[in-house]
Amino acid sequence: MLDSIEICAGAGGQASGLELAGFEHQCLVEIDASACATLRLNRPSWNVLEKDLRSFSATSFGGIDLLAGGVPCPPFSKAGKQLGNDDERDLFPEALRVVDECRPKAVMLENVRGLLDAVFDEYRANLIRTFRKLGYHSEWKLLVASDFGVPQLRPRVVFVAIDSSMVEHFQWPHPSMHLPPTVGEALYDLMTEQGWRGAKLWRDHACDIAPTLVGGSKKHGGPDLGPTRAKRAWAALGVDGHGISLEAPARDFVGMPRLTVRMAARLQGFPDTWSFTGKKTAAYRQVGNAFPPPVAQAVGMQIFAALNKNAKRRLLLA
Repeated sequence: MLDSIEICAGAGGQASGLELAGFEHQCLVEIDASACATLRLNRPSWNVLEKDLRSFSATSFGGIDLLAGGVPCPPFSKAGKQLGNDDERDLFPEALRVVDECRPKAVMLENVRGLLDAVFDEYRANLIRTFRKLGYHSEWKLLVASDFGVPQLRPRVVFVAIDSSMVEHFQWPHPSMHLPPTVGEALYDLMTEQGWRGAKLWRDHACDIAPTLVGGSKKHGGPDLGPTRAKRAWAALGVDGHGISLEAPARDFVGMPRLTVRMAARLQGFPDTWSFTGKKTAAYRQVGNAFPPPVAQAVGMQIFAALNKNAKRRLLLA
C-alpha cells in the first residue's frame, strides 16, 4: 500500500477508487457535513477532517506518496460565469499550497471539462509552470467515464503531476475494451424492486448510456438531473429528470420513472455497498458531484505503478 491525502473529498468517489488502486488515506479534508458523514459511515477508520481547505495544513504529512482531490468546479464550469481565479471558490491556489507543504511524490486533481477551454489556457500554463518550479512534471487529460465501464458520459479533466525523477514511469490509462452497460441494463434490477410491471419495456427503451449527472450547488437548484437540454436527454431514455424519487416505481406505475439516489449512484460508478447520508437533496448532490470511482481507480493504478517502478529502480541502483 502507498499512502495519500485527499482534499475536497466529497462523498468519496475519488477516495474509494484510489483505495481500490492501492492507496491508504492518511486523512480526507471536506467542508460539507453531509459528505463527511457519508465518508465516516462507509469507512469508520478513515481520518475525516470536516474543515475548509483554507484552514488545513499538510506540514505533518511530509513526503506522502499521493495528494489527490477534486477542487470546486464552478469557477470553470460552462454552467457558470467561468471566472477562474476571480471566483472565490477557486481552490487550486490552496491545493498548490498543500502540495508545497507536504511535497508528495504525485498529485492527482480532477475538474470539469470547461477547464480546458481557451479562456483558461494561461491559467493552466501558470499551474504547470508553478508545479515545474516545485519539481514536478504535470499534464492535463480529458477522460470520459464511459471509457472505463461507467454507464454515463461524464467527461472530466484530470491533472496529474509526478516528481520529475519519476515521470518516465507514468502512463495514462487506456480505455476499456468493453462497452459500458446501458441505463436500462444498469438499473433494471433497481427499477423492479417494487414489482413494476413496465420495467422490461423501460429497460429495452433505455438502451444508451446516461448523460452527465449534474450535482448542482447549495446556491442553485434541488435534486434534478440538470438543465433543459439534459432533461430532454434523460427523457429520451425514459427517465423523468425533474427530480429524484425516494423509491422505485410501484407495481402499476405508468409514465417515466425518476431515479433514486441509489440508481444515480450506480450510474456514477459507486458500488451498491456505498451508502449516502442526509436527506434526498443532500444525498443526491453528493452523488452528482462525485468523481466516478472506476475512473479514479484507473488513473490511481497508473500512478501506483509509476511510484512502485521508481522505488524498485532505486533499490536496484542502491
